[in-house]
Amino acid sequence: MVSERAAVIVDIVDSKKLDDRPAAQAAIEAAFAGVDELIAHDAPSSGTEPLVATVGDEFQAVYPTLGSALEATLAARLALPEGIDCRFGIGWGELREVGRGTRGAVQDGSAWWLARAAIEEAHDREDSRTPTLRSWFATDGDARLASAVNAYLLTRDHLVSAMSPRARRLTYGTMRGRLQAELADAEGISQGAVSQSLRRSGGMSVLTATAALKAAL
Repeated sequence: MVSERAAVIVDIVDSKKLDDRPAAQAAIEAAFAGVDELIAHDAPSSGTEPLVATVGDEFQAVYPTLGSALEATLAARLALPEGIDCRFGIGWGELREVGRGTRGAVQDGSAWWLARAAIEEAHDREDSRTPTLRSWFATDGDARLASAVNAYLLTRDHLVSAMSPRARRLTYGTMRGRLQAELADAEGISQGAVSQSLRRSGGMSVLTATAALKAAL
């Protein structure tokens, strides 16, 4: 069966430089488990395949809509522990099952090819003029959609890259629906400081933009 979905390929930034690679892998998998829980709660419809480790420093996932893929990749960046970052390639296109393997269905299709091209583009751009970029989107035949989504990703990644670890935690906690009073207690700060951080870091703006795109896409 062939369907259109969003394929996501993730790799760990500078994985060879991590002091304790097994510990980093375990921390990333724990963070991604929380992301999967969030996405399943927000979009329990069929078509979602959670973030799973594949080979080397890569992970993969599938989402039924582009909006849910954008939400998941934002959540994944925010959820990562301090000192660890990942890169994301998002491809929207056809996805089909071509066989069965030890881990389940073996998939192919333009969604995966585009996701691979997107993560390579993200890497190239990160190494050139946009060092804060961590995500890129590719699709066939809709250049206007790709331009709009990538403009969002460029802005989103710049803001997230500039956030302090606390600002990321507060933004992620807000994304998960936690109250500002809860977040304040967890951080040992006032509720006003939480609100101020979300405004100054751009966290609330990023969440609002992502929610708008999720609703539209």
